[in-house]
Amino acid sequence: MQATTVTSTNPIPGQYWQWRGHKIYYVRAGEKRSQRPPLLLVHGFGASTDHWRKNITGLCNDFEVFAIDLLGFGRSAKPNLQYSGDLWRDQLHDFISEVIGEKAVLAGNSLGGYACLCTASQRPESAVGVVLLNSAGPFSETESTSEPETLKSQIQPPKQQSPLQKLLGDSVKWMFQQPLAQFLLFQYVRQGWVIRQTLEKVYLDKSAVTDQLVEELARPAYDEGALDVFVSVFSSPKGEKVDVLLKQLTCPLLLLWGEADPWMNAKERSQKFRLYYPELTEHFLQAGHCPHDEVPNQVNPLLRDWVLSISQ
Repeated sequence: MQATTVTSTNPIPGQYWQWRGHKIYYVRAGEKRSQRPPLLLVHGFGASTDHWRKNITGLCNDFEVFAIDLLGFGRSAKPNLQYSGDLWRDQLHDFISEVIGEKAVLAGNSLGGYACLCTASQRPESAVGVVLLNSAGPFSETESTSEPETLKSQIQPPKQQSPLQKLLGDSVKWMFQQPLAQFLLFQYVRQGWVIRQTLEKVYLDKSAVTDQLVEELARPAYDEGALDVFVSVFSSPKGEKVDVLLKQLTCPLLLLWGEADPWMNAKERSQKFRLYYPELTEHFLQAGHCPHDEVPNQVNPLLRDWVLSISQ
């Protein structure tokens, strides 16, 4: 399977918006269209607006399209804060209110999907719909006995650890909380060859892992403050559970799964989403963790047709 280039792979020049005293980078393409909501595209961990370049150019003839760099990523500021789903929820909500000026369809990949779900569920005045592409976010580990039996069969009980395993696990956890270890790990993961190796594991089509893609992901990791963001994201408390957010969600939901994603079992995760939001729409694609970039020729029409169906 070969990667298909959609219109252009060149990033579109963007601009900055001031939010809580920090510079936030975003891209806008296309024109406002009556009866068609704008789209807001949100990247995953370590990525940026650049990761949506094939989708922006592929969708901007039909919609006004925005893509944004979450605070701490891409070309946005990287202050030393506690990063969380709540922070990015507020950023996306305020961006929609102040810059877009009307409800939007939020579409997010991985960490960006979780931020979109937080926004759509907890700030419903911002969202006309939400699209999740291999979205991150924790489900509840345990449920009360009143929950459906089907859920119990989907959630595995925690494995019992021996005292030695627990000691070793705690030791490793402690080690990576030390500044030197965090620094060394960050130096390692931001190397171009490591980024390429990681991408080739999570992309089904290896030809989609280009030099341009590797450079786009590596560049922000050398910005001032990038280490602080890296440490904060991995040390922040887990956010609201996905099942809780789905119970609060009131707008249409589209799931697009790269079913060859080695980081998550798309079929099992799909069942959990369906349990809490059965009226969703979903499609499974022959792709890895980032289907929007790997198979944009499939993602763009699916997203376009779904948005048109909910806006009529």
